[in-house]
Amino acid sequence: MQEAARVAIDLGAESCRVSLLRWTNSKPNFEVIHRIPNGPLRRGDSLCWPLSRILAGLEEGLRKAAAAAPEGIASVGVDGWSVDYVRLAPDGSMLREPFCYRDERTTATKEAADRIISSFDLYQRTGTYPHKINTVYQLLADPAACTEGENGKIGRKHQKIDAGAPWVMFPEFVLYWLSGRRVAEYTNATHTGLVNLKTENWDAELFELLGLQLEAAPPLVSSGTVLGPLTGPLAQLDAFRATQIIAPATHDTASAIAGIPTDLSSAAYISSGTWSLVGTITREPVTSKHAFDAGYTNIGAAAGGLLFHSLINSMWVLKQCMDAWAADGRPWSIEELVQRAAGRSTDGVLDMDAETLMLDSGMPQRINHELTRLGFDAIPDVAGNEPLFARTIFESLALRYASATANLEKMLGRKLERIHMIGGATRNKLLVELTEQRTGLRVEIGETESSTVGNLAVQLAASEAAGDRVTPAGVRKWAALLCRDRLC
Repeated sequence: MQEAARVAIDLGAESCRVSLLRWTNSKPNFEVIHRIPNGPLRRGDSLCWPLSRILAGLEEGLRKAAAAAPEGIASVGVDGWSVDYVRLAPDGSMLREPFCYRDERTTATKEAADRIISSFDLYQRTGTYPHKINTVYQLLADPAACTEGENGKIGRKHQKIDAGAPWVMFPEFVLYWLSGRRVAEYTNATHTGLVNLKTENWDAELFELLGLQLEAAPPLVSSGTVLGPLTGPLAQLDAFRATQIIAPATHDTASAIAGIPTDLSSAAYISSGTWSLVGTITREPVTSKHAFDAGYTNIGAAAGGLLFHSLINSMWVLKQCMDAWAADGRPWSIEELVQRAAGRSTDGVLDMDAETLMLDSGMPQRINHELTRLGFDAIPDVAGNEPLFARTIFESLALRYASATANLEKMLGRKLERIHMIGGATRNKLLVELTEQRTGLRVEIGETESSTVGNLAVQLAASEAAGDRVTPAGVRKWAALLCRDRLC
């Protein structure tokens, strides 16, 4: 009898994917069977995610999976980007379209929160670097306007969103949609800036200090928690009659690192896509002033430990350029840009962490503003110069990777021997070469779809653990099996 299949859902800021794992002669093979184009949409002055469209696409993908797996599907897991969440109405439905983390509404709330608790104190308490996109600042921004109120707490006026409405992180909302159970998986919860490092639970005192309602937060669960059977109309399909919904490492980076089958004790990882994460796995948090000043965060890892890494603006910058060029009648593929950029040279480099490069629209102009601000020549935004923009972005990224790995070595007090690179950048040979040159470290290429590997590995480890907590060794064993015939 053929072993039952598994499904991994990966929610990406540009593409959401449904992947199916099946077994042939006891050997695993997975493939993406459905993709859903994604991207934030403007709703007036707000930037939101088209959640209803995403759910419709996921349902289509799950029906495809059911049709392709007559042996049945044992489990479904979901991972996705962090910090964004969905507010729920009393009947459990979406209260409103969820905001995108790039919406600028959090600027005022972060400034107000900083007057109550300093960014460094918050960092030492939670281990999470206080980026203004973090969930804590988004929750504070849900009312239409925020001011500093009595006793220094953040007051509210002109409230449009019920601050007491239950909320759930984005990938966990999909798990809720599938299982009816509302939870916050630990790796994703640590991204909120509201989980205490010592207790590994919601920081009730911090909620009170900031005027947030703890009762609105979902209960925390660990990676690999079985949430229960699939519910709803999909459960009527033969392939889904015995399907369990499992919370893997729901943060996509935690899933991606869980998908690395090799030991990272002497290695750094670079997970490169819309964002780049440069870091390594640690047993204890690092919350020194150096780590804070260098922009490093401590985020939960699947099955224990912490991901200690720096968040770097990455291929978002190039994607925004490509969108602008396409709108101007100058479309380019990423493959062609990489190939042509290899033959160009540039003296200009960008500060990839510059605030203006994290915003949408007009990216070529934003790049030129940054170049001239830093004393470099602007790049005329005309046909034929697109590869020069790309080369500038790749050079800037490689230099940022070098500074991140150097800081990592200094803070950990040990030398790194190699870098394990995963994600879309593994296909960018030019960026890989530049990274080796700038860091002086060997770059080994991992799995492009590493988040899918990690998602499936945690599902398999959870089923094997039969109610016990999954272990790093158990996850790594399954990741190695899934990767055996692939790049990683």
